[in-house]
Order: sequence, then C-alpha cells, then structure tokens
Amino acid sequence: MRLGTQDKDFFPKGLTEKFIHIKRMGFDCFEIDGKVLSENTIEVKEAIMASGLPIVSACGGYRGWIGDFIEERRLNAIEDLKGIIRALAEVGGKCVVVPAAWGMFTYRLPPMVSPRSQEGDRKTILDSLKELDPVAKECGITICLEPLNRYQDHMLNTLKDASDVIEAGGFEAVKITADFYHMAIEEDDMRKSLEKYSKYIGHVHIAENHRYQPGTGSMDFDILLGTLKDIGYDGAVVYECRVRGEDPERAYRESVEYMRRFI
Repeated sequence: MRLGTQDKDFFPKGLTEKFIHIKRMGFDCFEIDGKVLSENTIEVKEAIMASGLPIVSACGGYRGWIGDFIEERRLNAIEDLKGIIRALAEVGGKCVVVPAAWGMFTYRLPPMVSPRSQEGDRKTILDSLKELDPVAKECGITICLEPLNRYQDHMLNTLKDASDVIEAGGFEAVKITADFYHMAIEEDDMRKSLEKYSKYIGHVHIAENHRYQPGTGSMDFDILLGTLKDIGYDGAVVYECRVRGEDPERAYRESVEYMRRFI
C-alpha cells in the first residue's frame, strides 16, 4: 500500500514545490483536484518528473454530480469527468473518486422528502456511469464510486449501496472508494464490510472518526489496515481530513509518522 494525501492550505502553491514538499513529508503519492489536473496537465507532468511523486487519483474539481437533481448539472459533471479521466491517464493516474452527490439532499434534515424517487436516483446514477464507464475503460482508469454518510448524501451510504449499483450496471471500470470516516458512521462492522466487498474496493480514503488527521481520534487503524492487507488490497490509502493542531504542518507530519506503523 502507498500513503497519499490531498492538497492542504499549508502546502506550497506552486505545483513542483508542492509535489516536492509532499514527498518530503513522507507521502508516496498525491490525490489531485480534477480541475487543477485538467487545466494544468503539462505543469502536473513537470511536477511529477521533478519530484518523483506520482499522481494516484483525482477527486472533485467538476461541475455538478453524477446523481444531480438538475439535468444540466449532471451533464456538466459527465463532461468534466471525461476530461479529468483523460488527463489522469496522461499523467499515469489510476482512479477518479466519484460520489453520487455531496450536500445536495439528506433525509436527516427538513424537508426530509426527496424531490426524486429512489428508483429515479438509481436510474440517474446508472445513466451517468453508463456514459463514463467506456471512457474510463479505454483510458485504463477506474471510476471509484464513493458512498458518503447519510448527512452528506441520501443515495449511496454504504459499500453495499455502491456494489449494488456496480452489479446492476455490469460496469467494467467502476469500483468503490472505501472512506473510513463515512464507513465509521454507516457500516455496522467496518472490518466485515471491507472483507465482504473486497473485490469491489479500488481506492481508500482515511480520516479519524471526527474527520481530523489519523492519530488524533478513536479509529482502529491497526485492525483496518490489517484487514486491507488480508484482503489483498495494495492500492493507495489517501488522507482526506481536516488538520487539528496549533502547527498544522507539524501535526500532519506527526500523523504520517503514526500511520507508517500500519502501512
């Protein structure tokens, strides 16, 4: 497994300087914003060459959602994601992280009545993935569908929800992003869920139970990373978290040292 990170405010702004800094912090790879990648592909290639830090994945940076209520925004998401997938292939990346939506609707807050049926939700997601799957397959990229917790999305909350979509669509280039923070809220037993849906897991996001950096909360990374090893997962484990501490840079470095015990 390789330890990766998304961008942080305390990283250098220039791409080459950023990549060098990330590698010096002890990370093995980087998960880049999709818009940054698609708009700066040449510069990203140069940063990879200068630093030796590979891009493993892209996350975010596109308009709308694949499960958007508004058709124009759904189509925008598909168009942008196709561009991100192609750019990711150019720089040697492996997967693009794609939730059904984020912050669009939740049954846990008023009005608690979705403007679309559950059947409509499923059809919308499937229709979007049917357009993206062949592009990803052609480019050698995996679309990693990410279930989010019930407070951030109403459509896909568990690994089972995502695997059901993959099976229903018969997709060849779609797998799952297993995000430990969301799983801690939604899965009855995280270890058992990782084992049960192991064949679909293509990417991993990590954070503590409270969404801050690993090593500051109650997540049992020894068991969870051990489970990933047991199921044969050898991909990236990417930080997707806030950072707590008076000196964020130092706190982040300490977290990397902590996680090295388990990688």
